Amino acid sequence: MPMYMDIHNVDGATADAIATAHDADVSIQHKHGALCHKYWWNEGSGKLFCLFEAPSAEAANAVHREAHGLLAENIIEVDPALAEGFLGGGGVNAAGAVLVRGAGGYDSGVRGVLFTDIVGSTELNQRLGDDAAMELLEAHDAIVRGCLATWGGREVKHTGDGIMASFVSPASAVRCGRDIQIAMGRRREENADDPLAVRIGAAAGEPVERDQDLFGSTVQLAARLCAQAAPGEALVSNVLAELCLGKGVRFDDLGDASLKGFPEPVRIKRVRLD
Repeated sequence: MPMYMDIHNVDGATADAIATAHDADVSIQHKHGALCHKYWWNEGSGKLFCLFEAPSAEAANAVHREAHGLLAENIIEVDPALAEGFLGGGGVNAAGAVLVRGAGGYDSGVRGVLFTDIVGSTELNQRLGDDAAMELLEAHDAIVRGCLATWGGREVKHTGDGIMASFVSPASAVRCGRDIQIAMGRRREENADDPLAVRIGAAAGEPVERDQDLFGSTVQLAARLCAQAAPGEALVSNVLAELCLGKGVRFDDLGDASLKGFPEPVRIKRVRLD
């Protein structure tokens, strides 16, 4: 049976009200052949994300219509493994709400999304040969995955010359990008001829997934910022930088930039490595 995620506007709702609505869904889900698994509540943005199985998107909304009348703004068919990989596999309380891993608070469903990209990977492959280029890729992967482990990042996919990752904590996405570039800089200090250089881009927003991949404005923005970054830089969206207030990370303001696919200029910040 297909897996879906729906998105509700629940601005002003309380944890008890959402738990009651979820219980109502569960009590009548069998009438529509559905199975409601769990939900993520983003109190700050007034958004609720529900993960469930159903014969169709309409069957899912029929459950909500009969149970409490709170219909979804959007319903997206998802791959369950990727939904868990993006949102994280935190524990679920008795009401069905997903909790932040290792903590008792509600998981907001907002994620930091980070891309890395090896600079000139095609040229490196041609110049150095397959074996040497593969060694550089393995070095990149080891550094990135080590930093992901440190900061609680989840690898969503390998892009061939980089990695896409998601973070429960947007600030951790920034710290991870910073530490990746610091580690890359140490490699160059040890070997001035080291050709491995990486670009990084990161943004924060709400999850969207379909056809076994992640997409949407947040993912696109992180990818564009990665492409915009110079070798050795980690660029982030202004929204992500604002989410890091008081988190001990610093930025240089690069002003507004026009990015492909975005109708309005985007404010960009560069993560400081010192």
